[in-house]
Amino acid sequence: MLRQIDHVVIVVRDLAAAQRDFAALGFTVTPGGTHAGGLTHNALVAFADGVYLELIAFLQPDQPALHYWYPRLAEGEGIEDCCLLSDDLPADAARWTANGLPVEGPSAGGRQRPDGAALRWQTVRFTQPAGDALLPFIIADDTPRELRVASGAATRHTVAGRDITRVVGVRVATADQNAAMNSTIALLGVLPVSQTRTAAHFILGDQWIALHAPAQPDDAIAEQLHQHGAGPYALVLGSATPGQPPMRLDAALVHGAEIWVE
Repeated sequence: MLRQIDHVVIVVRDLAAAQRDFAALGFTVTPGGTHAGGLTHNALVAFADGVYLELIAFLQPDQPALHYWYPRLAEGEGIEDCCLLSDDLPADAARWTANGLPVEGPSAGGRQRPDGAALRWQTVRFTQPAGDALLPFIIADDTPRELRVASGAATRHTVAGRDITRVVGVRVATADQNAAMNSTIALLGVLPVSQTRTAAHFILGDQWIALHAPAQPDDAIAEQLHQHGAGPYALVLGSATPGQPPMRLDAALVHGAEIWVE
């Protein structure tokens, strides 16, 4: 079954620059290593709840690659994908197929950490109708998850005087609210806890996933769809520092990502 949000993918052009900028904000950034296939490398911003941000860059950003996330570079840096954690990927994949979702995989993946440790996992993706890249992808670890996800001191972050401890939720843009809601119900196996004509909120573990459709032809969601298509576009982080109003992080320092702290 699905347990939680595993990580949120932020595509950046220059990994070293992104690491410096996130660190300058007060995040602890952990080098991740190079992925199998040698196209990409990453760094992690891990939180105490076990969720992390993946800062991912192409080793040769000016050389076009047949990769899910390469087109994002032409659109600008930012949040591009979301991954959920499964504790039984074959059973989940069978359930999704039975629910009518177009399953791709499981497929093997991995990366090598800077210390030489080799990590292996399996992922499932979904073929989206009409190019609506909406559903997250799913991961299950072959090697222990604690090798893949940083912990301990790596999860301590103080940003603008606030101790950041967790991922609260992810916002997802969709052009077709009904189709997106039905697909998400089939994926998660739960109904939304609330819904309106343009929004639906789902709970997964200790996080939420919110679907948002445009309310007006020229609103922020419509602009997101125009620039980047359907998919995750904003992230909310949780602070252990009480009594603070919501704060949006500087988009330049988080490389185009829309990240809020509450």
